[in-house]
Amino acid sequence: MQEHKEELKSGFTTGTCAAAAAKAAALALVKGTIVRDVSISLPGGGQVVLAISQVEMEEQVCRGAVVKDAGDDPDVTHGLTVVAEVSLQPGEIQITGGIGVGTVTKPGLAVPVGESAINPVPRQMIEQEVREILGPGQGAKIVISVPEGERVANLTMNPRLGIVGGISILGTGGIVRPMSEDAYRRSLVPQIDQALALGHRLLVLTPGRLGVKKAAELALPAAAVIETSNFIGTMLEECAKRPVEGVLLLGHLGKLVKVAAGIFHTLGKLADGRRETIAAHAALLGAPRAVIELLMNMNTAEEAVAILHRYGMSQVFENLSAAASQRAAGYVREKFRLGTVMYALSGEIVGYDEGAREIGEALGWKILSK
Repeated sequence: MQEHKEELKSGFTTGTCAAAAAKAAALALVKGTIVRDVSISLPGGGQVVLAISQVEMEEQVCRGAVVKDAGDDPDVTHGLTVVAEVSLQPGEIQITGGIGVGTVTKPGLAVPVGESAINPVPRQMIEQEVREILGPGQGAKIVISVPEGERVANLTMNPRLGIVGGISILGTGGIVRPMSEDAYRRSLVPQIDQALALGHRLLVLTPGRLGVKKAAELALPAAAVIETSNFIGTMLEECAKRPVEGVLLLGHLGKLVKVAAGIFHTLGKLADGRRETIAAHAALLGAPRAVIELLMNMNTAEEAVAILHRYGMSQVFENLSAAASQRAAGYVREKFRLGTVMYALSGEIVGYDEGAREIGEALGWKILSK
């Protein structure tokens, strides 16, 4: 009897929900149209249709609401209502957060201190969808709120990151793909088999969509790029079971510093040690106590970029890259070659090792400069 395999359902990011709610509100305000659903453009191309749960019309302002569907992903924001309030104003489109959307209070994030925690890609999505509705030269004020956001914020990383008062409006691809422990084999591992079927024996493992984008910028072959989510160790093990000859770990320094510390499941609530690992490698290169104290008091690993640049110690990231490769090689019992590339949120490549150079050149990357 053939085994039944249930297809896992994808969902929508809070950013996509906010863009849909804002579009529905703008349609009501500008055209007097109340819609039950809207079509939204995804950052990577394509369209998705989201149901609108509510539209409220007033003379000067309209509100649209979307109930977030995270699909089969274990997301604490699943079922929350995302509301967009739109009012017209001359000039530009202004986007801010309301009730249940957090405020950034510490540096090192994609959003400046003092601003609402609405990340750059969701902001672009919201503006694009509303701009389609507005007339030429017309601006708007858009307030995104999540009435239950403050209640669930403590279940996220926001309090530790210094985001207060609610959740963040996130998403780089617009779609939430199932990334649970139980579902990883069905949702992630087939990528490896597909790459091998296409003739690739050197693979690029990256935690998420930003890494996929960076791989494209480096001209690495798209078919060889594998998303791992937080399951870097699992995906390395799966590579070791197959005729993989080399793996290039490519990711934000905050993820790959954990690998350098021997942490192969990178979900923040399970294990950390980024500050300690960066500080230890800085100390090995002779960093003075003041620098080590700065590193140990960071809010995010991203802050290490400015600190180490300032003190002329950028080599720390090269050493961390080599350490990540060494740890990963040991993890798979030297079954294949390893290399590591770390980048910052700005997109700057902050460190890579000799293994990365060798594998990258074999994959035909655009050569990096240090």
